[in-house]
Amino acid sequence: MVRIRLRRTGLKKQASYRVVVADKESPRDGRYIEIIGTYNPRTQPALINIDEARLMYWLKCGAQPSESVAKLLKTSGAEARWERFKKGESLEVLLAEAEAAKAKNGPQTLKTRQVAPANAS
Repeated sequence: MVRIRLRRTGLKKQASYRVVVADKESPRDGRYIEIIGTYNPRTQPALINIDEARLMYWLKCGAQPSESVAKLLKTSGAEARWERFKKGESLEVLLAEAEAAKAKNGPQTLKTRQVAPANAS
């Protein structure tokens, strides 16, 4: 059985996670099939970045999300889009909606924030 779950990365007491597709039998930080996103709980707000096209593909193939990933999907809105997809909405429309939501509401981090030059007049 294939699971969508978190894989821990980062230093001691500074955890960040990758959202991976892995076999149920493989260890937490062991072999995985594909990385489909990241989760950083240390930022305010927590940074959740998931490739929804690959997520939808794996859910269609029968992959089951773990409890923690299911909470992340609910927070990011991907779970609601998956339910709408199961009811018959077009995948392209849902993915465009996800991209628009990410562009509008995406949390900023120090790496992605636009900083104005100090001597701008």
